Amino acid sequence: MAFRQTHDATIAAGKSGFSRASGYRIEDDPRLPSQKKAPRGRRRPDPLAALWNSEIVPILQAAPGIRAIAVLEEVRRRHPEIPANIRRTLERRMHAWRALAGPERDVIFRQEHEPGRLGMSDFTDTSVLRVTVAGVVLDHRLYHFRLVFSGFAHAHVVLGGESFVALSEGLQNALWALGGAPREHRSDSLSAAFCNLDRDAQEDLTLRYQGLMRHYGMIPTRNNLGVAHENGAIESSHGHLKKTLEDALLLRGSRDFDDLDAYRRFVDEIVGRRNANNRKRIELERPMLTALPRRRTADYEEKIVTVTSSGGFILRRVFYTAPSRLIGHRLRVHLYDDRLECFLGATAMMTLRRGRPVSESKGGHVVDYHHVIHALRKKPMALNNLVYRDQLFPRPAYARAFEALHQSVGDKRACKLTVELLALAHDRGCEAELAGLIDEELDAGRLPDLAILREQFGPNPASVPVIKVELVALSSYDELVAVHAVKSTSNLEAVA
Repeated sequence: MAFRQTHDATIAAGKSGFSRASGYRIEDDPRLPSQKKAPRGRRRPDPLAALWNSEIVPILQAAPGIRAIAVLEEVRRRHPEIPANIRRTLERRMHAWRALAGPERDVIFRQEHEPGRLGMSDFTDTSVLRVTVAGVVLDHRLYHFRLVFSGFAHAHVVLGGESFVALSEGLQNALWALGGAPREHRSDSLSAAFCNLDRDAQEDLTLRYQGLMRHYGMIPTRNNLGVAHENGAIESSHGHLKKTLEDALLLRGSRDFDDLDAYRRFVDEIVGRRNANNRKRIELERPMLTALPRRRTADYEEKIVTVTSSGGFILRRVFYTAPSRLIGHRLRVHLYDDRLECFLGATAMMTLRRGRPVSESKGGHVVDYHHVIHALRKKPMALNNLVYRDQLFPRPAYARAFEALHQSVGDKRACKLTVELLALAHDRGCEAELAGLIDEELDAGRLPDLAILREQFGPNPASVPVIKVELVALSSYDELVAVHAVKSTSNLEAVA
């Protein structure tokens, strides 16, 4: 058409690369070929024509989110003569109806965030990682904190649920690692911060959460209940973090860790690498953060317990053993997510691993055989029906030994020998080495010989010779002082 402005149809067609006849045809009808085609009609009768307005549209109006397959199944249940191969037709018709007459949908409003204003907290389940510690599956989740502007992240391994203790410890670790606090802290409706418990517990936890926010000068906010995309700046980051951890575990070649601290170091290293990639934005945001207070606030719950005659105390439906000398004493317990720190007055007494109830109807046990072995040696038959016998054994080898002895030498002898094996591990500090030898004996089809094991792990403490040290009389030091005074006088005379 551009050549036709200055040339006739024949020359314009030749310059354009097609025939003169095509040039005259285009000049007579300049429409595109696609515009000349008549709309294609239906090749077969519409199978939904008789049902669309009368049955399908009312279903869509009553349940706007229903799937096409569910509508098809309902229509075929009512009308068995309708074929099953109309699913794609139904999906297209439903898609078009929703665009023209369907309900209004939620709109996501993209936000522009200023540095230093907003930090977000959330918990995410990590069961898909299938992490084990010493061969045992680690039932845990991650507390995840993130600055929205720079993407600074912090992850903390949580062994329990979404508790205030886990939130407080994880959030404070994140803020002190960052070196400042944002002006606003947002969470989804965490049970730790905005819980749906009874009124007294709700007021208590809410007050503690507000106190935590005041301590760091942050404004607490939350998104609407059940609307996860309002927390999208951290919800989407959950998936990226877990995929990064999954990749790192695959590169590591093993999902098993020696202990919980090793796994926590692994998570910190992975999160640290992600922060290193965002260091420019983090350094840009850090000056905009508010200064931290002079000290952290409490990231634990404080409870008072009494050590009973059972050699321990019960806290949150879990029984914990304690040294028997503490029976009758009241302990002040700092309850963390993964441990208990016990104090007698202001004196730190011990740190215990935190346990969890087995189920809604059954409590748990955290047992340290060092606490009860001296009493158990006096009453070895107590081991036979002890309620926490399985938790008493520090390693599987000792449980295997008890079962083997129980089948071979009877209840009384089995209890006596097993208690002595535990006492040997306690007295000689050879728990792991002794467990290895017990496994070797049992694998070879032999029972552990207590006498041989005692000889192998050093002399009996009762047979160690007593060394008598003779102290020098204090008067002998006077002679040394006199000698020193004479030497000092001689040196002064020589200098003069």
